[in-house]
Amino acid sequence: MEAQIKDQFGRPHTYLRISLTDRCNLRCFYCMPENGIQLMEKSNIMSLEEIIRIAQIYQSLGVNTIRLTGGEPLVRKNIDYLIRQLANLGVNLKITTNGILLDKYLDLFQEVGLKQINISLDTLDKAKALFITKRDYYHRIMDNIQSAVDSGLHVKLNVVLIKGVNDQEINDFISLTKNNPIAIKFIEFMPFKGNQWDWEKGVSQQEILDTIREKFKAVEAVDNPAHSTSVNFRIKGHLGSFGIVSTITNPFCSECNRIRLTADGKMKNCLFANSETDLLTPLRENKDIRSLILESIKTKKFSRDGMEGKLDPSVYEKNRSMISIGG
Repeated sequence: MEAQIKDQFGRPHTYLRISLTDRCNLRCFYCMPENGIQLMEKSNIMSLEEIIRIAQIYQSLGVNTIRLTGGEPLVRKNIDYLIRQLANLGVNLKITTNGILLDKYLDLFQEVGLKQINISLDTLDKAKALFITKRDYYHRIMDNIQSAVDSGLHVKLNVVLIKGVNDQEINDFISLTKNNPIAIKFIEFMPFKGNQWDWEKGVSQQEILDTIREKFKAVEAVDNPAHSTSVNFRIKGHLGSFGIVSTITNPFCSECNRIRLTADGKMKNCLFANSETDLLTPLRENKDIRSLILESIKTKKFSRDGMEGKLDPSVYEKNRSMISIGG
């Protein structure tokens, strides 16, 4: 089906990220503000049937890929029902998770054909994991990652790099790709409300590549899929690969095809966008939200919601925290 959701730059939008909840069983400091967040009222969160209905509407407008996010999506009650219903839409269904509950759903993923899974993992060190996440699930997460790989899932590990925290582990992550068919996705530290962002803590794409090339000489570029958010590479002879999401130093917005839907039913055109379009209220009033979707996308800015050059805290601090947007 031809995409009908096109912005003012002619970019078709075929990829929808749906946040199922702002709840999470971890407390990673770059995602969750130190003092926590005001959780959404349950009555304001999309029901499973509302998620399915909105997903059907997006699919009718040409969306062919849906990624489930959170918070932590697998804490959402009756998510097995939701996954089965969304899989029936015939879209490419994906999920991003922290891995804690993954073992409970591997059979379901096999059943519905959900093959692509991103797992947030910022360190390979148990003590550091406790510092970053403020919870002790390290061994469970690592066991579940291995189980996901063994079950044949296409596993990506999302690694948010922060200087002085986990930047010394870059090559440790690369070493994982030698004998495992996994992809490591290094993500530059991004600014959101309350996460005390400072680019002095950031690790750039060039720094990442320089670090890897110091140890691994045979770094090869690989073809990037259409609309890829990462620049991708592999080490010659390794089963796996790695990519870099360079939102700060090398934005990849020119081919953006992504839309976000928050757990309370707000459409966000960009991760950095302050403006949102309420789809849930009119849906509950039995109004047609197709026109709202098509009108909203026309307001999308070309790159990072118009933040060019140096990122302005007066802008991104007005945005939501990462956990309430959806990872």
